[in-house]
Amino acid sequence: MKWVTFRGADGERTGLLSGDAIHPMPPGVTLLDLIGRGAEGLRQAGAQARRFDPVGLDDVTLLAPIPRPPSIRDSLCFLDHMRNCQAAVGNGRVLSDTWYRIPAFYFACPATVLGPYDDAPMAPGSAWQDFELEIAAVIGTCGKDLTVEQAEQAIIGYTIFNDWSARDLQQLETQLAIGQGKGKDSGVTLGPYLVTPDELEEYRRDGKLDLQVTALVNDRVIGSGSTAQMDWSFGEVISYVSRGVQLTPGDVVGSGTVPTCTLVEHLSMTEPESFPGWLRDGDVVTLRVQGLGETRQTVRASSPPHRLAPRPNPEAAPAPNRVNRAPARVPYTRGLHEVADQVWAWTLPDGGYGWSNAGLVSGDGASLLVDTLFDLALTREMLTAMQPFTERAPITDALITHSNGDHTHGNQLLDPSVRIIAAQGTADEIEHGMAPEMLAMVQTANLGPVATPYTRDRFGPFDFSGIRVRNADQTFDRELSIEVGGRRIELLNLGPAHTAADSVVHVPDAGVLFGGDLLFIGCTPIVWAGPIANWVAACDAMIALDTPTVVPGHGPVTDPDGIRAVRGYLVHVAEQAKAAYDKGLSWAEAADTIDLGEYATWLDAERVVVNVYQRYRELDSDTPQLETMALLVMQAEWLAKRSA
Repeated sequence: MKWVTFRGADGERTGLLSGDAIHPMPPGVTLLDLIGRGAEGLRQAGAQARRFDPVGLDDVTLLAPIPRPPSIRDSLCFLDHMRNCQAAVGNGRVLSDTWYRIPAFYFACPATVLGPYDDAPMAPGSAWQDFELEIAAVIGTCGKDLTVEQAEQAIIGYTIFNDWSARDLQQLETQLAIGQGKGKDSGVTLGPYLVTPDELEEYRRDGKLDLQVTALVNDRVIGSGSTAQMDWSFGEVISYVSRGVQLTPGDVVGSGTVPTCTLVEHLSMTEPESFPGWLRDGDVVTLRVQGLGETRQTVRASSPPHRLAPRPNPEAAPAPNRVNRAPARVPYTRGLHEVADQVWAWTLPDGGYGWSNAGLVSGDGASLLVDTLFDLALTREMLTAMQPFTERAPITDALITHSNGDHTHGNQLLDPSVRIIAAQGTADEIEHGMAPEMLAMVQTANLGPVATPYTRDRFGPFDFSGIRVRNADQTFDRELSIEVGGRRIELLNLGPAHTAADSVVHVPDAGVLFGGDLLFIGCTPIVWAGPIANWVAACDAMIALDTPTVVPGHGPVTDPDGIRAVRGYLVHVAEQAKAAYDKGLSWAEAADTIDLGEYATWLDAERVVVNVYQRYRELDSDTPQLETMALLVMQAEWLAKRSA
């Protein structure tokens, strides 16, 4: 039998599904009531239901078979799921011995049960919304301290189970080591119906249900497999959870995720472009299970959570007073500053990670935007501040100086009519780069006692949820001249240097240069691509433009002397690293012992770790390639040593 709970013209009802028709039970009778009668009572109810006139399946809305279960436990019966999850985050596939000794489970939230076709809300504050294709067994009889055989007999039916998961919140809460929290609280989908065991006997193989399953996002297959892959059976799990506990009819026990049928298992730290991306507003998740039907749900964004102020950590080192002391041509304050006639710089002190600059150049009835910001809230703030000027000279074009998220993540907020321009290398990096929401990892990951507070301090203020990077509409190779509102503007790609392509914006009639991240003023440059010699050449090219006003990607508005300072730093580090290399030092030893001289007081001096590493890769192609996260950890450790 297949039992459903549905909403029709006369409210919520329970009925027996037969083809495309539902034979409803009398009003007020719930499926939970029927389950309480046991397997024989449920069979008798089925015979009774067939005597009632049917209603069409298309004329009602299916709800979860048990909209309000007495309890929900979700277990982890598929050990390959755990192996895949560990491997995805770089922790290998070897499980600890405990996984082989007891079945894992946690309590889910009965208050957030969803029907098979309900919209699925994202967990508030999460950028890593995920799904998990599972099946669930529903308990039909009371019992305590059950044997495995008794536990199997206690199952009255099965249904599809989707364990909606907020992976970033889960990653953070796991560090508390007291179980699941808000990372598993946004919803559990049950449905579309409850199928009694006799209906599934044809799928039993060696005592296990062998149901073929498929998970899709936007009709693209994410994973598939079989429930026969379970390492712990439902009987074993239910026997375990019944130890000293009275189980109740209607209790739900999830199987855990069928391997590959969740996004997190497809995460790759070494090949981020292969990851399909976390769920976003409007995505459609479809789960299909042989014999149990299909669920299909649209993911919906939730309102941001109310922020909680963190408690003071008495063991934490005092946060340093970060002040960018570089000379500034205009006040280095948060906001919009006119630096020439109808040319504005948007600056965000202190110029560290994520605190980037942007710009606006207006002409007769049209404007060019130079870059957006690290998250949507920051970009909205900037665009709102620009409105008095863009209302009379709307943004018609936008130049992306390079691919980093603190210059691109707000692109989606631009009007669709805005032409976004970028160097081809920038567009390629955006196309194949890491999904923006993956940056939440540096906010939530446990990177050890030194790196964890460092990354949370640097990246904690930003919200990476809901970002869909809009790429360039037009690309160019080395240079492009455009006209915006009657003003000639020159776009020059001087990379690779900071990234694979680094563009600058020259406004000749105003004597203004927007340098993007070729220029860090009062804060330390970071070489993600190189070679360093090419960055030095880019500085020479910018100096040759002889513009009195220079807007950097980070730090205060400057002049050509600011460019010379950046050039001096790059030459100094390159020479120091080469000398260390010639002495036979490893790159890590070189970074630890380097004398930064006059540049030691620049903010984020620890970035020298990355810069020395990149210089060594130029000198020796056998230098191992390191992931960005590893380099962030090394920066934190370098800073801790220098601060001790």
